[in-house]
Amino acid sequence: MAFTLVVLAAGMGSRYGGLKQIDPVGPSGETVLDYAVYDARRAGFTRVVFVIRQDFEALFREKIGARYAGKIEVGYVFQSLDALPPGFVRPAAREKPWGTGHATWCVRDAVRENFAVINADDFYGADSFVKLADFLRAARDDEMAMVGFQLARTLSEHGGVSRGVCAVGRDGGLKSIVEQTSITPAEVGPGRRFAGDEFVSMNCWGFTPAVLARLDVQFREFFTGLTAQHGAAAPPPDPLKAEYYLPTAVSAMIARREARVRILPTESSWFGVTYREDGPRVRAALAELVRVGKYPARLWG
Repeated sequence: MAFTLVVLAAGMGSRYGGLKQIDPVGPSGETVLDYAVYDARRAGFTRVVFVIRQDFEALFREKIGARYAGKIEVGYVFQSLDALPPGFVRPAAREKPWGTGHATWCVRDAVRENFAVINADDFYGADSFVKLADFLRAARDDEMAMVGFQLARTLSEHGGVSRGVCAVGRDGGLKSIVEQTSITPAEVGPGRRFAGDEFVSMNCWGFTPAVLARLDVQFREFFTGLTAQHGAAAPPPDPLKAEYYLPTAVSAMIARREARVRILPTESSWFGVTYREDGPRVRAALAELVRVGKYPARLWG
């Protein structure tokens, strides 16, 4: 069964200070994204679709997409502020992207098969893609999956991070995700704000195409809510800043009994490039994985 890797790569990288998706971190100039595509390809994925902004399309195709030619099928989808359902118009002063839920919604005309969704700037490890591929081979209808990482293994030494902290049901399935912001290492450990062993969502998902229709319904509700009248006890969201997040969307589907979400625990090492200062740690971690034989020194040589 063929399935697709959807890569959310349209982020502005405001905290990082640049287009971090194309920064080299591997020993032969590889990006974090290169390792994700490499791991997905050897796990059985046959296609990758990049969700990008049109303003950096040429640069992205040249620096990223071109290196996969002949190795995996590549497609592109644009996430823009004006990519909205018919009849909806963005607020004139809106400059902030609509979020990861919207980015995934944008692939609705490009993906017809089971698919995974990841961030472009996170390293998920080979085991994550193997588990996603195993799930996608058999997933049907309302079945979804989330690769679960332990919170303590997803932090940055250089600032707070936002994480979707998961509640797990008795059957081991996902019950809900609550977005927690500005989590620092000092807040994680025995007797602290977080124990550290909580599962968190790192935007590493497995879906069937059925999720796209549900995202469409929810995104319309989200957008309508930006201009709806709200009571004093429920202040309206800021139409210039509110975002439609994928973990929030999945939580709503669970609450509405529209989805069953398996958590796929992984022992893979996770690391990401949230801040520019994270770069040296990521380079060192990748160099060690190459040294012990997990990856070749040159991925696409």
